[in-house]
Amino acid sequence: MSWVTGLADYAEPPPPAFLFDLDGTLIDSVYQNVIAWRNALSKLDIDLSVWRIHRRIGMSGGLFVSALLRETGRTLSEQDIESLQQDHLAEYLAQIDSVRPLPGAAELLAGLTALGLPWAIATSGRREMAQHALPMLGLPEDAPMVTRDMVRHAKPDPDLFLAAAALLGVDPRQAWVIGDSVWDMLAARRAGGLGIGFMSGGYGREELERAGAYRVYADPAELMARADEVGVRDLRAGPPDL
Repeated sequence: MSWVTGLADYAEPPPPAFLFDLDGTLIDSVYQNVIAWRNALSKLDIDLSVWRIHRRIGMSGGLFVSALLRETGRTLSEQDIESLQQDHLAEYLAQIDSVRPLPGAAELLAGLTALGLPWAIATSGRREMAQHALPMLGLPEDAPMVTRDMVRHAKPDPDLFLAAAALLGVDPRQAWVIGDSVWDMLAARRAGGLGIGFMSGGYGREELERAGAYRVYADPAELMARADEVGVRDLRAGPPDL
């Protein structure tokens, strides 16, 4: 058999799938989340610097609270923790008018859709919080999204990304996992996907790379401009020549 015949029998690999975090990755909401947590914590007389809170953004709410309480030496009942998370939700929604999509986010998702490339959102936020992002991104209510209340564990566990891959019917090992925090990158590694880090959530390039990011970009707009680096020929050009 000639090498030409062998090439004819070569199985074309599946197209890449994209699994996106939400806060700090597609929408500019990290600092609204930080302030919401600070205000919610202050109601329990827990005073934490915003930088300490920021370092935990991206974790599940339960792990987030446990980590911060460990740092302060405080203990809270399960009822207090649930009230704290509800207060955080209320404080965040009070700022929702200031939340905007990150540069290129809506265009990136629209471009992937136009090319027929599968994508989904996987967020540590609950549905009642995350659903407000969909119209900002030009997405319908039934856009593919997995939220905290749909899985047993959130980041840095891999459950959210595994569930998002299952929702799309793809192998997570064939997926790019895109997020803005070290918790996203750790979850990506545990899910078996390749991590792409965005600096739009406040983490630096070196931190994201140390956590496992294969590539790091400023924001969705830079990824869109350099999509050939992740196997998409030209996201802005349309479907031909993938």
